[in-house]
Order: sequence, then C-alpha cells, then structure tokens
Amino acid sequence: MPVRNEGHNIKIMIKALNSVIEVPNELLFIYDHPDDDCIEAVQGLEVSYPNIRLIHNQIGVGAYNAVKAGVNSSKGEYILIFAVDELGPVLAIDDMLYLMDQGCELVSCTRYAHGGRRLGGSTIGHMLSWFANKLFFYIFDSVLTDCTTGIKMFRKSFFDQIDFESDSVGWTFVFEMSIKAQLQGFKLGEVPIISIDRLYGGESTFKLVPWFIGYLKWFTWGIKFFKLSREKKKSHSVVRLPNYTA
Repeated sequence: MPVRNEGHNIKIMIKALNSVIEVPNELLFIYDHPDDDCIEAVQGLEVSYPNIRLIHNQIGVGAYNAVKAGVNSSKGEYILIFAVDELGPVLAIDDMLYLMDQGCELVSCTRYAHGGRRLGGSTIGHMLSWFANKLFFYIFDSVLTDCTTGIKMFRKSFFDQIDFESDSVGWTFVFEMSIKAQLQGFKLGEVPIISIDRLYGGESTFKLVPWFIGYLKWFTWGIKFFKLSREKKKSHSVVRLPNYTA
C-alpha cells in the first residue's frame, strides 16, 4: 500500500485486513518522505500486529516506484496492490485469492461490471475512467472491464515480466499493466468491488490535466497494439467466479 500522510486511514485498514485475511500475510506500507505521519501510526501498532512493515521508497516518487519498492521487499508469492483509503475492496480479497489459486497470474478488480460500483471521489475523474474502460471493453475487445483500477493481485514473478514504461504520473502503470498482461497472454481473473473513494478523508493525489495526459498515452498505445494483435487476443479469456456473468 503506497501511502502519503495516511496515519488515520492506516489504523483502520490494518484492523480491517487482519480481520478478513486468513492466510499468512504481510502488510507493507510504502512511504516516500521521512516525515510522513504513517511512520508513527505503523510503529505504534507493530507490537499488536507483527505482520506489518514500513518500507521507505528510495527508488523515486510516484505510485509505480512505491509499488516497485514494495514488490522488491515482499516475501510472499502473491502480491496485492491495495489503496489504504478504501475499505470496500477488502471483501473481494478471498475471491481474488481463489482465482489466483485457480492458476491466474493477474486478478484485477472491476468497478464497472458484475455488480461492481464506484462511489465518491472526483466526478470528472469518475467519468473519464468509466468512459475509457467502456471504450476499451466494447470497442477494442479488452477482456478486463476495468483496466485502470489500482486494486490488483498478481504473482511476484509476473511483475518482473512486464516491461513498465510509465512515468510517475498518478496510477497510469496499472493501466499499462492491464494492457500488457492481455497482449502477453497471461491468464487473467476479474472480481467486482464496491469502491468508495476517501471514505475516511485524507488528501487525494488526483490532478486532472497530468493524469488525463498520462492515461491518454496508454489508451492510444493500447488501441494501436490491440489492433496489431487482435487475432492472437481472440483466444485469450478472463476467469471469473461461477456466479459472475460477462
């Protein structure tokens, strides 16, 4: 979980995750700056929750570098990227683990299909995300209905097989991950979530212009390469639980 002054949210999330995850796990909180208030919050809970760790990201700024620092420091076979300010997706973790155990190499959550929903947050950001994902799914034959969500689980070896090119703008790297995972033929899974942005407050990092430009880059990149590999991709599919319909 990349964090930036999320001390209050961290306390809530640690209790929530430890109450629902039944498999052995570690919770890694990746911060950029030594004055981040998450440090004190995590240190105050380390005795009660020995599975939590602080990771100082020294690779570079941005969500991608924070996640990369977390992956490099992780000990588990499965990696879950999670947002520290969202409680709703906690309920999807068991389903994600189930699909991973069925052989998926990447399981992505969806806010736009199979009962998934997105609540709160920026209206403009919501509309751009919804529109881009619908275009990708219906026009360009994406097998994922929500390529841009940051809630994803994957095998640790999978992360090293994606040649990431994203810069430090927002969470564009998860869009890139979704596109390249499809083009490279990985076995994918998808689970619906109810996403509630900033349920307990905190500062959003959303910035309309740079984020729009960053996501537009990967949108146009994906269109180009989806067309080039359309015949190969037709044999590719996504795994969902039996009660989910496409």
